[in-house]
Amino acid sequence: QVQLVESGGGLVQAGGSLRLSCAASARTFRITAMGWFRQAPGKERDFVTAINWNGGNTYYADFVKGRFTISRDSAENTMYLQMNSLKPEDTAVYYCAATSYRPWYSFTDYYSAEKYGYWGQGTQVTVSS
Repeated sequence: QVQLVESGGGLVQAGGSLRLSCAASARTFRITAMGWFRQAPGKERDFVTAINWNGGNTYYADFVKGRFTISRDSAENTMYLQMNSLKPEDTAVYYCAATSYRPWYSFTDYYSAEKYGYWGQGTQVTVSS
């Protein structure tokens, strides 16, 4: 069983930056990918970004390309999300997710929340205008 703990959320002004962390409590040798999803009030949970845990390939939603960067530290079992040029519309609860799903037939598989079996509790990100 993998437990995920997010940290790093908070309040920031538009144009500012935040860095989220997601620490896995157990060894991640069975994990094939980790990702970030977000959910704003009254909206569905949306894919933000994901990383293939072994190969390091990354995938981004169009609305964060060029602003957000996902990375991982395999030795520390930790994933990061560097968020720059934040906008008020980025305000949401950000969830860390992990999965042992395999094989990945298509890059679009990474976008599906159904492929992820482990979830963190979420961390609030609020961007003021």
